[in-house]
Amino acid sequence: MNHLRVSEMDWIEQRSPLGKFHVFRRHLSEALGAPRDAGVANGGHPFDVEMVKLPPGATNCPFHAHAAQWEFYLVLSGSGSIRHGDTATPVAAGDSFVCPPGEAHHLTNTGTEDLLYYVIADNPPADVIHYPDTGKWHVKPLRKSFVMQEVDYYQGEE
Repeated sequence: MNHLRVSEMDWIEQRSPLGKFHVFRRHLSEALGAPRDAGVANGGHPFDVEMVKLPPGATNCPFHAHAAQWEFYLVLSGSGSIRHGDTATPVAAGDSFVCPPGEAHHLTNTGTEDLLYYVIADNPPADVIHYPDTGKWHVKPLRKSFVMQEVDYYQGEE
């Protein structure tokens, strides 16, 4: 059994060039020994767990839909809005929701304090992600984004 204290983990900051997308992550599965984006067949866990801190006014990532991956969210503190499909739904501490494959989504902190949540994904060995707002595609595990050619992940998003 592997064990870790989440409270002792460092936050890993990820920020887009203009700052619209800004999160702090604790990659729990990686800290417990799972290789990133590996899936079970390649030595990973059957699920991936992250603790995420989203600053006020920030969005966690560009609006996207996974072809294969399911994501479960559990909000610990703060408030925000989950954009899913053509709808935006308010979320707050104690809420949970699931984003199934094919449903585009992203989360924005609409409050005045950090939005803190867990996201648990089923960690498929491969996935294709579509970004409907920009027409981009992203392929895992290659970790490449493209619009008929490879592009930067944040291109056209801000």
